[in-house]
Order: sequence, then structure tokens, then C-alpha cells
Amino acid sequence: MNGSNDALASLITEAGFSWAGLARRVNGLGADEGLALRYDYTAVHRWVKRGERPRPPVPALLARALSERLRRRITPADFGMTDEETLAARGLQYADHPRTTVDTIIDLGKADVARRNIVKAPFVLAALGAPSRDWLLATLDETSTERGPRQIGMRQVAGIREMFALFQELDVMRGGGHARTALVEYMQSYVLPLLKREHEPDVQQALYEAAAEQSYLVGWMAYDDGEHGLAQRYLIQALRLAQAANHSALGAHVLAGMSDQANLLGHPREALMLARAGRRGLADGDSPACLADLHILEARALAALGESAPAAAAVAKAEQTFARVDHDDEPVWARFIDTPYLYGEAAHCFRDLGQPDDTERFATESAERAHQQGRARRAALSHAALATADLDRSDVEAAATRAAHVVELAASVNSSRTIGTVRDLQHRLKPYATLPEVRHFTTRATELLGLAA
Repeated sequence: MNGSNDALASLITEAGFSWAGLARRVNGLGADEGLALRYDYTAVHRWVKRGERPRPPVPALLARALSERLRRRITPADFGMTDEETLAARGLQYADHPRTTVDTIIDLGKADVARRNIVKAPFVLAALGAPSRDWLLATLDETSTERGPRQIGMRQVAGIREMFALFQELDVMRGGGHARTALVEYMQSYVLPLLKREHEPDVQQALYEAAAEQSYLVGWMAYDDGEHGLAQRYLIQALRLAQAANHSALGAHVLAGMSDQANLLGHPREALMLARAGRRGLADGDSPACLADLHILEARALAALGESAPAAAAVAKAEQTFARVDHDDEPVWARFIDTPYLYGEAAHCFRDLGQPDDTERFATESAERAHQQGRARRAALSHAALATADLDRSDVEAAATRAAHVVELAASVNSSRTIGTVRDLQHRLKPYATLPEVRHFTTRATELLGLAA
């Protein structure tokens, strides 16, 4: 931290501590944990005036001392001393109580907005199994949470839902990097504080559901923006809130996002497990759109594993399920599970299987519908699949021409995932670098996206 720590100074003043008194209390709390701390007022002076940060667990002890005096929860993030290693680990945990989940999301959001190192936290493959297992068991057991007295009404919850719809539209149209910080700040300032109070049962459940939707969306935005470790932590916390809301379809939707991420990162077996867990957790009649999504993500994982016949069968099942979808009866979060999305994902299945005819059939429909809706990210992904189909047919010039169009689309959105698609096309076209069409594609990728050949 550079300069003085004004947030810590303000909290110390509000709590009525002297610097020496705070140091003594930190030493006392440390002694309770078997630590021999010898801090005095000069240490607190360094923390406040120079912005120095003591090593863990001292920031947590400071937060406890301030919380005791102020009679409210203070965290190290509140005074710029987040224990990021602990937060990174906590973000992967599926908590016993949703209140713990709310606190974790608050701390993740503060670190996210401040662009602290938690943004660079790694994706942890081993962390995928336990949350999906715990969610599925809780869903099958119809676990619910404790509720309390009324504080707000369903009208306020409806307003939160309207904000979710707005941010989801921004993500779909402009990419995950466009409005994530704004969504995090909205959650931090309004939604999550409500969850720290007690409400009537129907309101409490609706709040958990709304917060789960938004936590999922901010995780998805981080995923699309290439910040996979952070995205994973948001998604795990969203899954826990979906359980607290007793909403099996929403939990299955979160697992779909986790499956998509695992497959993108090269873990198709885990992606398959997550998609199937989501399907098993859905009740009969729950969101056909979500079920179609889980089928298509199962197909993506099977295609990545080279399982051609099962992947094609899963695509067919997704189509059959999608034919039953009535979007007027689906939740707002299922709106993006439409023809451009589903057919685009099907196209990528057949791309991975090296089947250009089926790739072209699905990708063409996806790209055309995406263009009609003005969805540049989805159009870019589907045109990239078409370029790969051209390459599979040895039509390099057509592939390069289409790849240049992908660059134009990618430049109009803030999406690292779309940039990754352009990089993939660069890799595929590299053997043909001397062709004029390929040189044009390479030049445009450099000019518009800053990507070296």
C-alpha cells in the first residue's frame, strides 16, 4: 500500500482506540491463539502513516479487535489488508451456511474492484468436485435455510432482478469485461448487505436467488474476461446461494457455467461430470432451456474427449429438449440459451470432432441469428467455427477471409474469450502465412487487437 492508510485510521478513531490500546488488544488476541506478539504504538503508526502491512494473521487480528469495539463485522479488506491467500482458498469452499458465502462474495468483490492479486488466483481443478457433490446432495435432500423477520418486500427484490437483466444484456452484447466492475459495485453496495439481515421466508429465499443470479453473472463475466481463478470462486459461491434459495434449476445453471469453463481450460472429464451433476439435480419440468444447455455442454465435453457417437447423441438430445422451450416460461437467466447460443455450441462440438459439414450447418444458423440480434461475441465464435470448417476442407483462402471478419467482430466487444478465438485461428493459419488472405488477417489482428503474428 502506498502512503497512509486512511481507512484504518478512520476505523481506529471510530472505535475509540489509541494506537497503544489497539496494539495491546492485537497482542492479546494473538496470545489466545498461541502467538507471542510484541506490537506497540510504533507498529500501529507504521500501519497507519506509512501504509505498511503486517504479515498474516495480524490483519485478521486487527479486524477482530475493531469488530469487537464497533459491534459490526470488519474485515482486512475494509482497511486494505486483505489476506489474499486466505481469500483465494475461502473462495473455493462450499460453506455450511449461506451467511459465510455472502461474506466471501463481499470480500471477493472488494478485492476484485481494487484489482488486487486475487484477480490472478489460479483455477484449481481439484476444487470442482466437492461443490457439485454438496449441491447435488442438498438438492436431492431438499435442503432449505433458516428464515427470519421481514425487512424488505418482493418489490425491492423485483428491482434487483431488473438490474440483473440489464447487466446480463450488457454481457451478451458487449462482453464480460465491459460492465463487471459496475455489477460488483452494485452487489457490494445494495444486494449483499440485504442478505446480512433477516427477512420473511419468501423474501429471504427470493433474495438468495437474486444474489445467486448476480454472483453467477459476475463469475461468468470474469470467465469471459479470462480471469479464470476469480471466476471459479464466484461460481462456487453462486452455487451455494442457489442451494440457499432452494432453486435446483439455478444451481444446475451454475454447474453449466462451471462445466463450460472446465472444458475451455482443457478439463473435459471434469466438464462432463459437472454437466451430468446439473442434469441429475434438475427436477422434472424444471427449465427445459437449462436442460438443453446441460445436454449441449455434455456434448462439448464428449467431443473434446473424442467420443464422436455419444457427442452427436447429446447434441440431438439438446435439440429435442430445446424444441420444448417456451421462453416466456423461462427465468431471465435462461434468455441467452437460444438458437445462436445452442447451435453455436453444437458447431464447436463438430469442429472438435473434425466434421466440417455438421460444423457448417450449425455455425451458419448461429452466425445468422447472432447478426440479426447484434451479438458480436456469439457471431465471432460461430464465424471462427466456420473458418475451421473451411480449413478442414483445405479452403485456406476462405478460412482466412472469414478469420478477418472474426477480428472485426472481436474488436467490437470486451471479451478475452473472443480474443482467444482469434489466437486459435492465428495458430491454425500459421502454416499458410505467405498467402495474401492470411497476411491480411494477420495484419488486421495486429491493428485492431494488438495480436502479434
